[in-house]
Amino acid sequence: MPKQHLLALIVWTAMLTASGAVADVQSPADTDRSTTAPADAEDATIRRVLTEFRTVRVPLSRAMAIAERLHEGSKTADISFESAGAPIYRVRTIRNERVWENTVDANSGGIAGKEVTSSLRQLGREDLANMIALKWIKQELSDAVQVAERAAAGSALAGGLVRQDGRLNFVVVVAAGDDLKEVMLAPPNVAKQGPIRR
Repeated sequence: MPKQHLLALIVWTAMLTASGAVADVQSPADTDRSTTAPADAEDATIRRVLTEFRTVRVPLSRAMAIAERLHEGSKTADISFESAGAPIYRVRTIRNERVWENTVDANSGGIAGKEVTSSLRQLGREDLANMIALKWIKQELSDAVQVAERAAAGSALAGGLVRQDGRLNFVVVVAAGDDLKEVMLAPPNVAKQGPIRR
């Protein structure tokens, strides 16, 4: 998932080694804002999302587990909290060549709406590269979420894999007090793939 898309989902409708993770925590205030009007609109959107997020009963980690149970052996590829209408988590899981997108009600934990199923071949180039990399990473997004929540002292709203400057990182957006914090975590080295047989 492109980093811009991940952050857009929060305003946006949003390493892990045995010795510990290296977490880079940033808040939207750390970025350069060129004009006040867009900054004010962004601040208002963040306040609205945080207000709604504080009232939900299902944490992001539970929504991930709910979606993963729908397809045994699947892993969460990305997840985002959305507050337009009833609050939900939009979760994409992957197993083998299949990708499922489900909507989890952020209050009841039930599945809302219809499941969307696709194959890896139907994904865009960047999404496809991230999904393939996810298969070889030893840690899972749920591990990154736990580390990010501790590092930013808050609750996660969104997360996924992003490739930035040629490096693959987990990015988790965390609600910490009255701010959103972006936590980047470098997963351990990707396991080496065996030779491709034709």
